[in-house]
Amino acid sequence: MNIKEICKDAERIGIGGHIRPDGDCVGSCLGLSLYLKKLFPAKEVKVFLEKPSDIFSCIKGFRDIVILGKEVPKEAEFDVFFAVDCGKERLGSAERLFDKAKTTVNIDHHVSNADGTGMYNYIYPEASSASELVYELVEEDMLDADIAAALYTGIVHDTGVFRYSCTSPKTMQAAAKLISYGFDFSKLIEETFYEKTYVQNQVMGRALLESMLIMDGKCIVSYINRKTMEFYQVTGADLEGIVSQLKLTKGAECAVFMYEIRTMQYKVSLRSGEKVNVAKIAELFGGGGHVRAAGCTMNGTFYDVINNLSVHIEEQLEEAGA
Repeated sequence: MNIKEICKDAERIGIGGHIRPDGDCVGSCLGLSLYLKKLFPAKEVKVFLEKPSDIFSCIKGFRDIVILGKEVPKEAEFDVFFAVDCGKERLGSAERLFDKAKTTVNIDHHVSNADGTGMYNYIYPEASSASELVYELVEEDMLDADIAAALYTGIVHDTGVFRYSCTSPKTMQAAAKLISYGFDFSKLIEETFYEKTYVQNQVMGRALLESMLIMDGKCIVSYINRKTMEFYQVTGADLEGIVSQLKLTKGAECAVFMYEIRTMQYKVSLRSGEKVNVAKIAELFGGGGHVRAAGCTMNGTFYDVINNLSVHIEEQLEEAGA
């Protein structure tokens, strides 16, 4: 795919990422935006996202993000609109902007979006992250420290600082090239991935303390309800990392963490080892993601959700002989 060729005649370019944006979503969208602004200084380039966590404010262009609400933004038609790190159905209120655009482009690495939803599609589920894919599409002579920092942030977050199975030699080569541009990559990792506020540590401790082992210790589950979130004054963005911490439990092949979005509705995050394909399970409930990391939204009580998920988790564990 040649982004330069696709955008050469465009005057207005839009970029959107998935609802509840994570590090890869923010990094890939801002990295693409910085590249396009450098490539075409006279063109209008806008990024549309639900409010990202402030931990990503170190990325250039963060303050220029158009924050999405429930209403469709009042924008004129875009000549080109990019859906990055998701299919168009996960763009939230920006989906309408994508649908109205003259030309649409989809850059994604989720196996649940294998066919893509744009007129042009760059979809590679084997890639570590959408940021790695944007890196592949950017001409090397257009890279600079700001673009490199944005894309490196995305790669770091979707690979768990290069610990997850999605990390490949190609990923490491991309990361090595990006850090050669001279930004403080160790500080970036510390501030955006590891560093937590006091309250974030408290609520994580609460989730870990109240977690439960099921299936003879092969699966660990935990949740945070609205009342607890209000007590700690946290949002969904403050709960990032809890499911990954749960997955570190010795003997656990699968981890499930959920938080209450509204009464009887939960945002569910799933992580697994080698024996459970959580993307396949998430897709059954209208979600998606990767083989080892996926998510969905489910209705019911906490126990309803766990019962519905556990049937499929246990089935896969039995097939794997666990």
